[in-house]
Amino acid sequence: MSNLGTLYGLGVGPGDPELITVKAFRLLKECPVIAYPRKKRGAKSYALAITELYVNTEQKEMMGLTFPMTRDKEALEIQWTKTVESVWAHLVQGKDVAFVTEGDPMIYSTYIHLMRLMNESHPEVKAVSIPGISSINASASRLGIPLADGDEQIAIVPAVDDYDKMRKAIEEHDCVVFIKVAKVIDLMLSVLRDLGLVNKASVLTKVTSSEEEIWRNVEELQGRELEYLTLMVVRK
Repeated sequence: MSNLGTLYGLGVGPGDPELITVKAFRLLKECPVIAYPRKKRGAKSYALAITELYVNTEQKEMMGLTFPMTRDKEALEIQWTKTVESVWAHLVQGKDVAFVTEGDPMIYSTYIHLMRLMNESHPEVKAVSIPGISSINASASRLGIPLADGDEQIAIVPAVDDYDKMRKAIEEHDCVVFIKVAKVIDLMLSVLRDLGLVNKASVLTKVTSSEEEIWRNVEELQGRELEYLTLMVVRK
């Protein structure tokens, strides 16, 4: 089917609206359909807030896609099937769909799963990823800390409730960026203390956005509740 629309995974950056690429900007203007991850309880999607600064949403078909936060496989499969088919309904009409995502679409993004399922259900669809500036890159710039230099090794690690795994990640790399660190901040502080590296860590929330917060003294975070979009940089 030659008249199918293209599915774009479009990274709109970490939060600062100016950190969007020229290519992403052009495609936002050109694509008739813009899909975005929709949060429940009426909260505005981070990616949508950036997108709205660049396009007139009344002139676009806006698709809010809800992604279930559940481990129930059956519920997940039903919702994801509905999501893929709703996007397909536009693509089959020859309309390009831009799925906007914060950061980069190929780093821990909802788009990855959407792309995979679309490839399985409708392999004839062309899926194109447009790279974006990730919170990982942005954090290095905001802190003025190089993530890697020369032969140094860097790791990007989802923070989990596993002391040994988190400790090993730090021990084996020159620099580690721990994402999704909010839920295990006390455990991470414990690891840092035991390694004598508390003063080598920084924590950032919603980096580059108007709600950005940076902690260079991470001990202040003991027992604190942090936003979901929080990461920790440990640079030895």
